[in-house]
Amino acid sequence: MIIIGSDHGGYELKNTIKFFLIEKYPSMKCEDIGVYTTKSIDYPGVAQAVALRVLEKPNSFGIIICKSGIGMSIAANRFKGIRCALCHDIRSAELSRQHNNANIISLGSDIHGDNKLLIVDKFLNTEFEGGRHQRRIEKIDSITSKFL
Repeated sequence: MIIIGSDHGGYELKNTIKFFLIEKYPSMKCEDIGVYTTKSIDYPGVAQAVALRVLEKPNSFGIIICKSGIGMSIAANRFKGIRCALCHDIRSAELSRQHNNANIISLGSDIHGDNKLLIVDKFLNTEFEGGRHQRRIEKIDSITSKFL
């Protein structure tokens, strides 16, 4: 399952990605949690909604989009169990999954880089390697438990 959301700055890209996913992966459910217009809103609420849905749905992934992707990723990473990666290219999407087991990808609609559809596709189709990377994630989680 994919949970996708954006603020007004990411609205058009969100729709493009959503329709790409529906076409490429017809058996995969894609839940659009908003926004549904280009009317200005504050992005933290969208990041929160996507993060909470990802936590509710095991084995799901989230996609969040704003103009830079930065604010959304910061907001999403406030939730224990969320590993949101800001990705501007295919390689960062791949490594975010292989090494960090990211469960949400954040994209910037105004940031140039690789084709956003290819970035999302790589993110969704890359497996977590585990091993030493799992140990590192556990260390990150212990920091979260201690300070958040």
